[in-house]
Amino acid sequence: MDWNSYIKNYQSYLKIERGLSKNSIDNYVFDIEKLCCFLDENNIVISPLKITEETVQQFIYEISKTVNPRSQARTISGLKSFFNYLIFEDYRPNNPMELIETPRLGRKLPDTLNIEDIDRLIAAIDLSTNEGERNRAMLETLYACGLRVSELTTLKISDLFFDEGFIKITGKGNKQRFVPISNFTQKYIEFYKNNNRNLLQIQKGHEDTLFLNRRGKQLTRAMIFTIIKNLAVEIDLNKTISPHTFRHSFATHLLENGADLRSIQLMLGHESITTTEIYMHVDRKHLSKIMETFHPRSK
Repeated sequence: MDWNSYIKNYQSYLKIERGLSKNSIDNYVFDIEKLCCFLDENNIVISPLKITEETVQQFIYEISKTVNPRSQARTISGLKSFFNYLIFEDYRPNNPMELIETPRLGRKLPDTLNIEDIDRLIAAIDLSTNEGERNRAMLETLYACGLRVSELTTLKISDLFFDEGFIKITGKGNKQRFVPISNFTQKYIEFYKNNNRNLLQIQKGHEDTLFLNRRGKQLTRAMIFTIIKNLAVEIDLNKTISPHTFRHSFATHLLENGADLRSIQLMLGHESITTTEIYMHVDRKHLSKIMETFHPRSK
């Protein structure tokens, strides 16, 4: 078998055995394809079963010239996973990535928006269009529930449990969680769903998808990014933001207003609370205020 055959089998393994989403699988495969491109460009003909540590080390050295340490670390991790799969399937006895060190990474603090910026972004939406009502409902949901962009685009009408005050989210690895949703946000979703969404000619297979494009199909991640970036330009917001910025802002604002880390972890769907702890480092002023308020020596 050539590289493509092994990659195809690996994709099936990631989907069936590990239950990963399409986006996660695409990222894993992208790392392998970068290695394949390097082999082609250097006229190196070798199968994934015979490739040596020296060859992959040369590849990592080359990409380190053009990508940042975080991207380099992700590529190393992705390739290690692929070769571990080949070992698991008894295709090869060892992992050529085993002794390759991952670059040390500092913990990157997430970008956030204050509530005034979020209000300005949402206020800039043109509500005279069908897409405007949809966009307002989407951004309110992103911020109010702390969703990942993929969780927003795949949200179903059947996932809305408004009487109970929750929505059901299918996150990474198809893991499901229930996230509280306020009456404030429910109002915008209901308005879009009962008015603007009903005007669309909904395509087969998308009848249960909540947020649709003008052709009646599920929105893409790229479209959500574009909507948010255009709004940022509209209000002259001098920050590079994305859908994930709303998720970070959700967590930061909860923490600033007294929510505990465990509750935030559950709502974000983090596997480990260590991931959630990054928000403890976001706002130093908040920590100073806690000290002044609660420590007896601060009086």
